[in-house]
Amino acid sequence: MDALVDQQKIPTTQSRSTSAQSRLDVLFAVAAWGLGHATRDLPLINRLLDCGHRITIVSSDRALELLKLELGSRCTFLEWPYLPVPLSKSAPLFYAKFTLSLPLALRAIIAEHRAVENLLNWRHFDRIVSDSRFGIRSQSVASFQLTHGLRFIAPRRTTAIEVAMEYIYHRCFGRRSRFVVPDYPTTSLSGDLSHGLRFVRPERISYVGILSGLRSLEVTEDVDCYVSISGPEPQRTILEDIILRQVYDVPGCVVVSLGKPEEAGRTWTHGRATVHAYVSRYQQQELMNRAHVIVSRSGYTTMMEIAELGKRALLIPTPGQTEQEYLAGLHSRLGNYYSVTQDRLDLPRDLKIATRYPGYRPAHRTEQSIDQFMELIT
Repeated sequence: MDALVDQQKIPTTQSRSTSAQSRLDVLFAVAAWGLGHATRDLPLINRLLDCGHRITIVSSDRALELLKLELGSRCTFLEWPYLPVPLSKSAPLFYAKFTLSLPLALRAIIAEHRAVENLLNWRHFDRIVSDSRFGIRSQSVASFQLTHGLRFIAPRRTTAIEVAMEYIYHRCFGRRSRFVVPDYPTTSLSGDLSHGLRFVRPERISYVGILSGLRSLEVTEDVDCYVSISGPEPQRTILEDIILRQVYDVPGCVVVSLGKPEEAGRTWTHGRATVHAYVSRYQQQELMNRAHVIVSRSGYTTMMEIAELGKRALLIPTPGQTEQEYLAGLHSRLGNYYSVTQDRLDLPRDLKIATRYPGYRPAHRTEQSIDQFMELIT
């Protein structure tokens, strides 16, 4: 990773004008597990840019491609590899691979931290904001960890594992880190993921509210069902195959997005459905506003977007991702959204049930959350 830093040096000047001194140089790191972290960070990055601050983005894979598509030349980009992701076609195998990958993940975090310190030897930054890239922080630069997951949700909610993981997290990151949580102190969307913690001190946590790159539009709900497929492989492709088989039996206007930015521009008809390989954030905003029901993973970022728009949804958690399984189950029990496991999905049947659930109502929406974020870091 140090080699990557050396290869991607950014031209800098030794002196700054008076006007330039009022601007911040911000290193903004974005996790690359799916597209969710990138999409929730876009409104924060755009506000920083609109305020005249300079942004250098660290990310990789599809998340980096999305950020480049949306931000273009407004930012500088560094491609650094993300943590090793344990991929599997079954939940039990995922848990086994996840456990075995923990030493590799710790090693990657340490390497990432060393790369940041190397970067700081020649490149000045005033702030570091890291969305779930835990090695990107520094004691010499004001650093903020943006995360909704301060607690690991163990399979079957095994208390001993959750307490141990929370303690390790606290020892590694929580004693000095400042956490920015995209949720509310009460009536939370994330539930146990970021509330009722045993070890992280409350004064180190700032709850700013949900963050969504999408906004409500005054449009007609003329799309009966909008399906958003996302997440890491191979589960993304598995869900794509299931949806495309079942979508033939869904009546009305159906639009499907496959979440593949590397194939942006490809659109075709599949039965009665219109399928897009990828839709831009502007297109996604329009489609989700027009949708009567949204079908998606129960990733936290997607759930924030659905809450921002006040939509009904059918949630399909990624098998083996305990966080998504927990969130889908939590909001199903609370009566906010209907959820179903991927292997039991019956799209025509489950869509009818999902329309009976009212959705989650946030305490305030994204614009106020961004204001609170800016107050914290600037």
